[in-house]
Amino acid sequence: MMIKSIELMKKGLDTAGLRHDVISNNIANINTPGFKRSSVLFSEELSKASGGKFSAKLLHPKHIPFGEKSNETQSKVVIENETIYRNDENNVDLNQEMADLEKNTLYYNVIAQRIGSKFRMLNTVIQGGK
Repeated sequence: MMIKSIELMKKGLDTAGLRHDVISNNIANINTPGFKRSSVLFSEELSKASGGKFSAKLLHPKHIPFGEKSNETQSKVVIENETIYRNDENNVDLNQEMADLEKNTLYYNVIAQRIGSKFRMLNTVIQGGK
């Protein structure tokens, strides 16, 4: 169970790094006419991989299993073509990008702290509680 949670948190850190790159690219292209912002989807995939907030068991061998394996969880970069923010058809909003960047930084820091605490716990167990 602990290994699975560490794997999921690692994927969360990887996604935060990807999200940082995508947000930086959006900001860098704020004055590019026709540029469409991109974003990273991960929460939905994480929910699937962790099995959501409920557990279920199969009642019949032909039933579809619930949840997915953590190694099947992937981040998805999507381009937002539906919105137009300015007359030049660029849809990057600097205020939104900066807010997303701050939120992503907080997300990264929280996960990094959680992974650190998991490793400290493992280290304590390995050392016999010393």
